[in-house]
Amino acid sequence: MADPQTGFQEANLRTQRIRDLGLSIAGTRLEPVIAEFEAEVAALELAHLRPTFYLSTEWGVVFGSQSIALPFYLARPELEALQVEQVGHLEGAGKAEILRYLRHEFGHVINYAYHLYEEQEWVKLFGSITQPYVEEYSPKPFSRRFVRHLPGWYAQKHPDEDWAETFAVWMTPKRDWRKSYRTWPTALAKLEYCERVLHSLRDRPPIVMVQERDQEVGELAYSLQEYYSKLDGGEDALPPGLEGALTAIFEDIGAPESSPEAARKPASALVRSMERELVANVYLWTGHFPERTRALVRHLAQRAEELQQVYPADREHELGIAITTFVTALAMNHVHRGTYLP
Repeated sequence: MADPQTGFQEANLRTQRIRDLGLSIAGTRLEPVIAEFEAEVAALELAHLRPTFYLSTEWGVVFGSQSIALPFYLARPELEALQVEQVGHLEGAGKAEILRYLRHEFGHVINYAYHLYEEQEWVKLFGSITQPYVEEYSPKPFSRRFVRHLPGWYAQKHPDEDWAETFAVWMTPKRDWRKSYRTWPTALAKLEYCERVLHSLRDRPPIVMVQERDQEVGELAYSLQEYYSKLDGGEDALPPGLEGALTAIFEDIGAPESSPEAARKPASALVRSMERELVANVYLWTGHFPERTRALVRHLAQRAEELQQVYPADREHELGIAITTFVTALAMNHVHRGTYLP
């Protein structure tokens, strides 16, 4: 029998102000991960630089600061579940992924602390940090000018992110970056620069030493419900007229003569079951934002339901590949053209 308090507890969680949830890093799964990361930092032998950590709305470092923000939803399992439900993606799903983000953010800390972005060689390799910082960017998958670390070809977003991604690859323990990037000359040159400059910083005091924080969790006066209502899911960009392509996936396989003995299952249920994996992997390989992929997949599931599309149960794997390919193609169109359909 279902717990009658479950619905109330979830509603109560959503309507509470975030600052009243009592969230902190201490005593959570984040604490030992951060301790492991601090050991990685100590191994760099930077005598005068140690980052601090706090909970905020997202990963980040305020320009010029040595404080690293982690998303507040990583502090409690029920908040992680709510994040996946609302956004479709979790940035920090496990220890390895949290460490990847921490290494990236520490790259920003080092860049700001030592003003590396002002050095001539840094500008030559990465570009000017004064370039406009835009949320929407069009990456070139597998470009040999950039390393791969975070999903979405993130190094291609801005010179500051290019440096942070390069540093994170260089910092990762036991990673043979020389071997991995030996045929990527531009990316390799950036990594070699990182190696040289980090060695030179070991005994150098930082130019800037501040602990500025932004949107610290104890200051967030709005509720979880209000927080998620402000996030753009990309619904306004959903394309009309996908019925033809969607129908083409199911009509031949779902016809009576196709697998006549197999039971028919609703196509909408299959599409919905694939949502989480599609959101994560499409972002990883295309750069299409998770919240947009989630909205797209849900739109396709709704249309499949309205069209009453079905498929034979013994062809599910085949259809899963077709749906994945279809969503990926739409995502690539949006990343490079700003629209799903020409």
